[in-house]
Amino acid sequence: MDIEFLKQNGVDTDKALELFGDMEVYNETFKDYLEGIEEKKANLKRAKDNANWSEYAIFAHSIKSDARYLGFTDIAAICLNHEMAGKEFNQHFIEKDYHNMMDAVERMTDIVKRYLNGEKAGNNNNNNNNITEESKAIEINNVSNELRDVIIVADDSPIVSNFASRALNGLYEVIVAKDGSELINIINSNKYNIKALLLDLNMPNVGGFQVLEYLKNSNNYKNVPVSIITGEDSKDMIYKAFTYNIVEVLVKPFSKDDLIRVIDKTINFSK
Repeated sequence: MDIEFLKQNGVDTDKALELFGDMEVYNETFKDYLEGIEEKKANLKRAKDNANWSEYAIFAHSIKSDARYLGFTDIAAICLNHEMAGKEFNQHFIEKDYHNMMDAVERMTDIVKRYLNGEKAGNNNNNNNNITEESKAIEINNVSNELRDVIIVADDSPIVSNFASRALNGLYEVIVAKDGSELINIINSNKYNIKALLLDLNMPNVGGFQVLEYLKNSNNYKNVPVSIITGEDSKDMIYKAFTYNIVEVLVKPFSKDDLIRVIDKTINFSK
């Protein structure tokens, strides 16, 4: 793996490494990206074909977040345009520019594959990607009736959830939920003592605000301290989030130090 190859292809590796801290975590995150990108592209296309612009915005947002983490700032900007178009129900722009976005995502994916295959800077020959997929989720085995102390990360992006799991490894036990429906099932299982919940607002199926409504109506905030993780930093969104009983808002992309700070704050908020 040659970081100069990334730099020569316009990747802001310095900014990415500020978040990840070291090359090992950065390289693992490239693998996480490949793990999830095909499903995200399929979801994006399905939302476009069904003219479901709210869902389209969610999946464009997710790819944008991946691009920002990896250092593909130009591609993140293209994804942001599509995210905003989805929120504005701008079908004309989406259909006109859709192939431009797909070409940009394919370019990003190609660079990632070539980098992971060890391509050197200046070598433009493509190689087959032989990455072995590995399970990143932490399995919780029920070895007793005692509740396990856990942190829950609810985010549909493998990049974000796996980064958080690695950053918290050795400090806390982490469970990942891919959407709000899965998260609510985990909460209702009554198997875990939830020390803190990191909740993404933009998730498919059941989104973050729907989860917040559920926690409010079920009076679960006292059992589940919540902080928000989001790729949006608009004042309206932050104001709306703080109308619920949350502790903090952590804007993506965030660093390991920022993550641990918010986790500690969330855990100790009610003490």
